[in-house]
Amino acid sequence: MAQFLLGINYWPRRSAMYMWQRFDLGELREDFARIRGLGLPVVRFFIGWDEFQPEPGRIDATMLKRLDAVMNALADAGLRAMPSLFTGHMSGVNWLPEWTLDRSRPAGRFRTFSAGRELPWGAGDIYSGPILEASRLLARTIGARYRNHPALLMWDLSNEFSNLRIPSSPKVAKEWCARLTSDLIETSDAGVTAGNHSEDLTQDRNFRFESFCKPLVCAVMHGYSVYADFARSRTDPNVVPFLCQLMQSVSGKAVLFNEFGNPACPRSGAQGTGFACLSEDEMARYAYDVLDRLHTRGALGAFWWCWADYVEELRAWPPCDCAPHELNFGIIRYDGSEKPVARVLKSFAAENRHAIAPPPPIVYEDSWLAALPDGVKAAYRAYASTHG
Repeated sequence: MAQFLLGINYWPRRSAMYMWQRFDLGELREDFARIRGLGLPVVRFFIGWDEFQPEPGRIDATMLKRLDAVMNALADAGLRAMPSLFTGHMSGVNWLPEWTLDRSRPAGRFRTFSAGRELPWGAGDIYSGPILEASRLLARTIGARYRNHPALLMWDLSNEFSNLRIPSSPKVAKEWCARLTSDLIETSDAGVTAGNHSEDLTQDRNFRFESFCKPLVCAVMHGYSVYADFARSRTDPNVVPFLCQLMQSVSGKAVLFNEFGNPACPRSGAQGTGFACLSEDEMARYAYDVLDRLHTRGALGAFWWCWADYVEELRAWPPCDCAPHELNFGIIRYDGSEKPVARVLKSFAAENRHAIAPPPPIVYEDSWLAALPDGVKAAYRAYASTHG
């Protein structure tokens, strides 16, 4: 039986989403050694689309060398890598190359940043046409570069990509996934998944997961109790397993829950975040309760969001300038000290659990879609009433 896979989502505490520009390999090596020491074998990290593909036909050579250094550092630490391509959406901001933007489409819900400046436009059609064809260059270049690399576990196509733009149809979404997955498998000989998130299930965003996930090695889901309007409390431990079982049901595949967590409450003297938050002790209890439930309900594994709180300097920079809660999701504090949740993850890893088969479906895709969006709260109430 396969081991229940534990991992961490990674941005460094001193640079966060500016990691690729303010590249500090020494900090990364130190962090990777600590992650390995906690018994978390997989690091999911993020390849900034804006930095890596500044023009449709050009992949930045300096960024590729920095990516080489990251992959080699992970291998040296005895860790496996899940690189997330085409990032894209991250922490409430859309970071995109300017050539991907649609000047007839306003930015909308999420701010757009490109080459360090805010722009008023939203993403163009990333799922088809010229942007997809240009995307294939990045996928194939990076895929071939890391074929048989000792750190590479699997690829993640993109992070919460429907927050960049919702695909125009299920057929377009399916073909986007199939095309890029094929490119990555052909060039790298490694499996692929895609970073879907809770709103892809609680809204109809033109995903039909049985067909969308067909070429993927597993399905993926992200979810947070503090963001779920159906949660019973800030620390509701059934929100994440509910989303996991929904994705198992509609995709017909086992699910890797590669983002879960919650923000810690503001640091002493800091202003409120505008979001619900957890004390450090609440966060530790929440982490164990969710991991235990995910394991018993058939998940392949789970990755905490995220490695580190960010240093105070980053409060003035996107995304934290408008979303200060993004400073406080880490298992280590911004001074590098460990929070209680780090010890919980280490203890859970030491249990050496193995993944078990998913239970029977709890929904069927057609009836689930027909009930959206109003049916989500009722479905969750029924689920929570029958699950401890």
